[in-house]
Amino acid sequence: MTRGPETETKAAGGRLEDSTAALLRPSLEAMGYELVRVSLGGQSRRTLQVMVERQDRATMTVEHCAEVSHAVSAILDVEDPISGAYDLEVSSPGLDRPLTRPEHLVRFKGFEARLELVEPVDGQRRFKGRIADVETVDGAPVVVLVTEHGPVRLAFASVRKAKLVMNEALLAAARGWAEAGRSP
Repeated sequence: MTRGPETETKAAGGRLEDSTAALLRPSLEAMGYELVRVSLGGQSRRTLQVMVERQDRATMTVEHCAEVSHAVSAILDVEDPISGAYDLEVSSPGLDRPLTRPEHLVRFKGFEARLELVEPVDGQRRFKGRIADVETVDGAPVVVLVTEHGPVRLAFASVRKAKLVMNEALLAAARGWAEAGRSP
């Protein structure tokens, strides 16, 4: 059974984050980076966080983040999508990374993740379990998560937030990735 609303767009993020991501994505992809997430947070001092990783999955360095920061700053200075002052923060996803696309869930199949839904399903909004699969149902991605209560199927469009859980399995895999000179 697929859980979640029948929508075609990912529910996470607001319009400003989505429009800013759409503005930045083509340039970042042309530079060899994948845009993982854009988020705007903070009350008195706002911060625009741009999270990227290399398309070739090689390790991100401070120099890569600086390169992205300069490019993003130039685009935002010209397009000016955000009113008022804010700080720009460019980072890589890290180990307990957000999973913002179905492809991320496929890539981390077998690892443990936490998912939070937009609306509760059967009274539950938060799920934790091993990513077993990502299926396609009626043309839409569905995450199969094996929880302590058994497998659940959650429509990806109903996911507000998803991220990997830091545990021994992830740390062991990370050591292997580091030895190979690549990121997860």
